[in-house]
Parts: sequence; C-alpha cells; structure tokens
Amino acid sequence: MNVGTLLSKVARTHPGRLAIVHGDHEITYGEIDNRVNQLANALYGLGIRKGDHVAILLPNCQEFLETLFACFKAGICAVPINFRLHAKECGFIIDNSESAAVILGSDFRDSVYALKDGMPRVRHFICVDEPVPGMSSYEDLLGAQPTNFTDIPVARDDLAWIFYTSGTTGMPKGAMLTHHNLMTMTMNFYADVAPLGPEDAVLHAAPLSHGSGLYSIPNIGKGAANVILATRSFEPEAVFRTIENRRITNMFAAPTMIKRLVTHPKIGDYDLSSLKCINYGGAPILVEDLKDMVKALGQVFVQVFGQAESPMTISYLRKEEHLMDGTTREMKRLASAGIPRTDVEVQIFDENDAELPVGELGEIVVRGEVVMKGYWKNPEATEKTLRNGWLHTGDLGVIDEDGYVYILDRAKDMIISGGENIYSREIEDAILKHPAVFELAVIGVPDDHWGEAIKALVVLKEGQRASEEEIIAFCKEHLASYKKPKTVEFLDELPKSAYGKVLKRELRDKYWALETRKVR
Repeated sequence: MNVGTLLSKVARTHPGRLAIVHGDHEITYGEIDNRVNQLANALYGLGIRKGDHVAILLPNCQEFLETLFACFKAGICAVPINFRLHAKECGFIIDNSESAAVILGSDFRDSVYALKDGMPRVRHFICVDEPVPGMSSYEDLLGAQPTNFTDIPVARDDLAWIFYTSGTTGMPKGAMLTHHNLMTMTMNFYADVAPLGPEDAVLHAAPLSHGSGLYSIPNIGKGAANVILATRSFEPEAVFRTIENRRITNMFAAPTMIKRLVTHPKIGDYDLSSLKCINYGGAPILVEDLKDMVKALGQVFVQVFGQAESPMTISYLRKEEHLMDGTTREMKRLASAGIPRTDVEVQIFDENDAELPVGELGEIVVRGEVVMKGYWKNPEATEKTLRNGWLHTGDLGVIDEDGYVYILDRAKDMIISGGENIYSREIEDAILKHPAVFELAVIGVPDDHWGEAIKALVVLKEGQRASEEEIIAFCKEHLASYKKPKTVEFLDELPKSAYGKVLKRELRDKYWALETRKVR
C-alpha cells in the first residue's frame, strides 16, 4: 500500500477536521489533500515520475508536509534534509541522492542555488517563497493543477524516504526506507506507542526532516491535528502556550528539549493537563532527569530507541513503566531503553556475530519489517550494516533476564547533542583544513544542557599558533553551526595505540569518569 493513501482515506472520512495548524493559519484535511494532489500533479507535469527523487529543504511548515505526502502519493521518493545543515552539506545530499527537484524556502534560496552546478541532476528548483530567476514558484505550480489525483500503486520495496545520516567516515549515508517500512512503522506505532485518533492534537516542535516528520505519518493516518510550533527555535514558553491554547495531547521531543521544559520557571503558569503522551528519544537520558520529567508533567512519557535505519523504533518503555515508587526495580527500568517493539527482534552479538547470553555486553542487533532496505548507492556500508540479515546498530548494550534493553555505550564515534546526531570524523575533516592544525580528535563530553557537548582536542603544527575562538569560527565556514566545537583544548600530542590509532576512549575517560552513563 502507498503510504500516501493514508492521507487520501482520512480526507474522505474527515474532510472538515483540522489537519495542520501553523501559528494562526489552519487548514482542514479536505483542503490539504487538495493541495497535495495539486503538487503531485505539478511534479508529474514537470516530468518527475515514480521512482524519481525530490529533496525537501524547508523548516517546519505546512509546505513540508504537503511535499512529503505529494511525493508519497506520486510514488516519488522524498529526501528530507535538515534545514540546520550548511549549504554545502545540503548540496552533497541533493547530488548524492540524485534528486530531480528541490523544494526549498528562502533560507537556502540563494546559497543552495549558487551551488547548482555541483548538482547537475536537479532539473527544477521550486521555492515556497519569492523565487529568484531560474526557479519555479511553489504556489504558481499548485494553482495551475487540478485537485484530484489517483495515488500511484507501489510495490513493498519501492522507496518512500531516503533518510540521510552520517557515518563514522564523515560522509552522509542515505537509509532507504520503503513504503512497506513506513506502513509497518505506522501500524506498530499505534500498537505499542500511542493509539491516536481524530480527537488528538499533535505538536511538532522537533524537525520534520527527522523524527517529527516520521511521527506525522501515523498522526495523519488517524486524522489527528498536526500543530507546528510557530517559533523557528525551540522556546519553552511558546511550547507551553501552544499546548494550552491548542489542547495538545501528543508530542515528540529530545530529552534536552523536555529538560528545558520541566526546568523552566514558568511551567506552572500554564494548563498542560491535555497532554496524554510525550514520546522522547534520540539521546541518552539520566534517571534523575527522567524522574524530574515525570514529577513535572505526570506519567505521560514513552521512551523510544531507534535509528534512521529502523525508524520508530527498536525498543520502547511504556508510560505505565515510568514509575516513581522509589524501588530498585524503578531505578533499573528507568535506566533501560525498554523492551523490543512487538514487530522487532533484538539480540546482543559479539564481534563474530554470535549471540551472547543474557546480561553480557555486545552490539545491539535488530531484525524486522521496519529495518531499512539498505544505504543508497553504498553497497559496502549496506553489506556491513545488514550482514547476516541483522541490522548492526553500532550501539553496545545488554539485555537482562526480563528482556529489557540497556544501552551502555556506542561503538561509533558519534556525539548526540540536543537530540542531533553529530559525527566526530566530519568535524575532524573540517578542522584539519586549518593551516595550523597538525592532528586532532573530536569527542563528546558531558553537558548539563545538551547531554553532550562537542570538544576538539588539537595538536598544532610546530611553530604555528591558533586560538580556541579561531578554530570554532573556522568550523562555521564549513559546517552547520550546531556542529562546531563548544570548546577547544590544545595538546602537545594525542594518545595512540601501537598501531598509531588515536585512543579516543582514553581521551574521553577523564571527562566521563564521574558520570553514571558513560560514552566511550
């Protein structure tokens, strides 16, 4: 089944129900379905067909969801891109994905279009704001098209979404998610996480290009209202006002977002009683922080552990198990990532891909219908990650005697800061372009606000000088701002193994020694 048909069905059943809210703007399911159909017709009119790819480079907005579902309905693969990335990073993803068109907003209208010569496969740039010469106007395209469209039949392995996530090599990899993956994800979301209905209102405060966009599919499938936070940045009082005014029942957030909410001094000034379920994930969470969350907002939290390669999700901790009885069992459960989803198998493997006994540390591996098809144009990474029929997550953990999954470490050099996955090699590659830098290592260190902060440990070339501020500013020329180091420390040398490999674990240990949950 084409996952876009979820919208078509709801538009027939609940055409007058509120579909999307953004600030004061509201649109119903009947109206949004008409616009999605117009966009699907427009894409076909431009010669974009089933199996082609379309990149979406927009902040959270109505047009993002319209484009996503127009692609689904037309059998076109959507390539959502994090709008916080640097223009050069966006250009790489657009070109690598072989997108035939890019739908973008004013934030990237000039910077990305200036890179068009490096994206030769792109035939059309479509701007939702005022286009520059050479671009098409989004609204003009829609206005010239009929509002009826027959959803294109798809096979279970046809691509619906390429979800780009960097690897330890620093080059982004595109996880290929099929219509079957997304439909399986959606149905089992209802079963395990949140049984949504048309009476629900779901707040999108996290990026639609990532987790919140995936959550939009089950939301729309049940006819819930999708409320997009009016402010571009995550502002706690804006979230509180939206929950109170729109009677929000559900939302997804990274732990750092929730911590900012529950520690805000004005949380008690708003009526948040409508909340039924807050799904959180994307980063480790400390037990004490989790307890503070439950105390502040009640037993409304559901933890989800997943990856782009296995979306929503691998395991989950039900809200009924977010207990506050002070027992050892409570502490143990809250430190876990819950149990495997109903439709997912989880095992712990050793370095030889042999299953380990209960309680032994190894790599978390996953098998199920929600696991990606593979990585786009990257057969080597696909073979390595999906070897022997299991998704190798790169996360290290254990499964206890009751079947609960505990994530204890990460095998990859990945930093999770504010819910964003940040890869050290990518930052290292950028800093090494600085003429004064000889070698370096980038690690994640504890941070009360972001969970982890990026730290660069730099060895300068003999006789060269550079300041912390200079290195950080240099990063901003090559990477998205959120990827720049928070701090830079200069060392005489880096610790290395006998084989010349930098011992990042040794570098991290002094920063994580006193932390309950260590990242090595």
